[in-house]
Amino acid sequence: MTTTTTAVNVGGVCIGLRTSSARYVDLLHERFAGYIEPSSRPDYEFEVELVEPREDAPDRDVRVYREGGHWRIERGDFEAALDPVSRRGRIRQDANPYSVDSLLRIVHTLALAPQGGFLLHASSAVRHGRAHVFAGVSGAGKTTMARLAPPDALVMTDEVSCLRREGRGYVAHGTPFAGELARPGANVSAPVEAIYMLKHGRENRVAALEPAQAARALLSTILFFAEDPALVRQVFASALELVERMPVRRLTFVPEAGAWDLI
Repeated sequence: MTTTTTAVNVGGVCIGLRTSSARYVDLLHERFAGYIEPSSRPDYEFEVELVEPREDAPDRDVRVYREGGHWRIERGDFEAALDPVSRRGRIRQDANPYSVDSLLRIVHTLALAPQGGFLLHASSAVRHGRAHVFAGVSGAGKTTMARLAPPDALVMTDEVSCLRREGRGYVAHGTPFAGELARPGANVSAPVEAIYMLKHGRENRVAALEPAQAARALLSTILFFAEDPALVRQVFASALELVERMPVRRLTFVPEAGAWDLI
């Protein structure tokens, strides 16, 4: 039985998924089209054990915690373990795209946090060589801003944006983590011009946020799951650092193309 490793590279974090299931490999190529890099050497690698779906599987929220020096990741439809030193681990899941999608998001949050990076609940697009990030909770308008992007803008994601610190600024990377558009974003990167916290309104306007307001708004959009006080403090400190270095603005908008005229 042939075992293959499929390497999924998002934002410079390459995760290898090793399996003997051709069906699972096909699922990965379909779900993460544009982000598969056969020649890449994974930063993290997992042995994947596929199991049959259980009708009586517990419907529980994700839990990420340390045990015996390893990360444990658990939800009703999957469980995983990761050694943060060797960066090797195992995954036990049924063969559905939602489980692996969630696992990759979690592993990316663990990988990015020590580097001052984030996954954000945000859409993003590149225009004139600069990335514009539109953050907010569910229903705030992330997918709407992606749909309204002008023809000369390249949509990087409509759901989850990846930000990494580089020098004094930040770079946004496209991700395959899709929302209502149901398609991977463009696998490109660009320096971040600004972060816009979204709010529906009766007119289009932009207002700067004070650092304290910006930090509170940003923290509400950061994806983070780990029950680890030290890492939580690190993410909090990184959020404060970001709002000191980057413009964070409130974008109140009407869902029409004119909202992009303010960007």
